[in-house]
Amino acid sequence: QQDGCEEASLIMAKYWRTGDWLNKDLALKEILAAAAWEKENMGGDPSLSVKDTVELAEKYFGLTGLTTDNAPTIEKMKFSLAAGQIVIVPVNGQVLGNPHFTAPGPPEHMLVIIGYDDTTQEFITNDPGTRSGKSYRYSYKVLFEAIREYPTGHRELIEEISKAIIIVPKK
Repeated sequence: QQDGCEEASLIMAKYWRTGDWLNKDLALKEILAAAAWEKENMGGDPSLSVKDTVELAEKYFGLTGLTTDNAPTIEKMKFSLAAGQIVIVPVNGQVLGNPHFTAPGPPEHMLVIIGYDDTTQEFITNDPGTRSGKSYRYSYKVLFEAIREYPTGHRELIEEISKAIIIVPKK
């Protein structure tokens, strides 16, 4: 599901919250069902902005209590993670330099930050863009520089480079 990273990130958040087990087959079913709902209710664009990702989270997945931060910093993201939350980030995947992506990488991508390691200066992520994405690590600097809000659509013109993240509490 090449364009299912927003849905996959929300599915990971949902299963993280419930503590239920998620496998590849169940994730595919969930992504397809979410995409069908999106098409019916939101127009079905392959890439969703942070605002529209939160709308999908609330209206389809029933994930409540999510907040957004339009001025994130590495320290604020680490603070959220230390508080037991996860962070969903939109990125320019081409900036990440992940060797497991099909080159040059996705220009519009979303992933989940599940932790951090100050010793190595890395964020620990679950990255749905590759089969090697579980607990994949990106340096603080590389991941933060890759964060980029993008508009809903498919490779729409990005007129202004801005950062935004979604913070998901455990509840």
